Amino acid sequence: MIVDLPGTTTAAVNKYLVKLRHDIGAMTLGRVLTLVIVVDEAGAEAAIEVANDASRQHPCRVIAVISGKKSGASRLDAQIRVGGDAGASEVVVLRLFGALAGHGHSVLVPLLLPDSPVVAWWPREAPLNVSESAIGQMAQRRITDAAEASNPQAEMRRRADSYQPGDTDLAWTRITLWRGLLAAALDQPPYQPVLAADVAGASDSPSADLMAGWLAQALQCPVTRTRTPAGTGMTSVRLTRGSGNIDLLRPDGAVATLSPPGQPVRRISLGRRELAECLADELHRLDPDEVYAQTLTKGLALIDAPARQKESKS
Repeated sequence: MIVDLPGTTTAAVNKYLVKLRHDIGAMTLGRVLTLVIVVDEAGAEAAIEVANDASRQHPCRVIAVISGKKSGASRLDAQIRVGGDAGASEVVVLRLFGALAGHGHSVLVPLLLPDSPVVAWWPREAPLNVSESAIGQMAQRRITDAAEASNPQAEMRRRADSYQPGDTDLAWTRITLWRGLLAAALDQPPYQPVLAADVAGASDSPSADLMAGWLAQALQCPVTRTRTPAGTGMTSVRLTRGSGNIDLLRPDGAVATLSPPGQPVRRISLGRRELAECLADELHRLDPDEVYAQTLTKGLALIDAPARQKESKS
């Protein structure tokens, strides 16, 4: 069900939400948080669809804040989506025009679920300092995506410089399964220290950079970041120990092989994670991610400088 409210006010939107609650039932029942999406018009529908999918694991109220042209008269066009058009959530779309376009934070405040956490998500470009942005200041968790930036590496440096507890990035979430597999491999005998590591991944992959930073920070060993052609994602991680190498290889972007020394090679399904799956993971935890913080603010600085990085011949 989709209800359009052109040229409206937040009071009118709230009133209509109450009416729908009485007409079709308590929509807010079981909603555990408010997810605020800050996005432009071009990316709005795709982001809302991803949020709808993620909400099936985490029922929430989704508020999409879309800033339109700042010229002309102030106007708020709203849309309410419930039922099959909103996944397991209820969706409020706010399109702001004129002077109102610069005050999205003021418009959405009356629509936040009372006494529940607020998570802000910037699917595309994000403010230079998300924690100091008006919407970021009202959120317990702030989710960005460096992979969507025009320069992912520069974006990660900016995130490191401005990091505050509660910040996270989907480039980090995408390597959760990789990190789990490597940690499990190191938990097996012979329990030797890792002497060096190599992470191979696309030149434009912030996830590969974070993987290298995580290994450098966690293992306190030299880590080389081998760059493959743009768009190839992360392809391999090698951990070097005295007894041999642990190799996690994913040449085709779908199936990986894990090769610990002295053990059979394991084939593992390791496809690139869907955006909705990554977002759902981040909605699962509302406390600061300390491992991400250490990786971002300390680990990235331990990676080999660009002049020393190997260029892949592939």
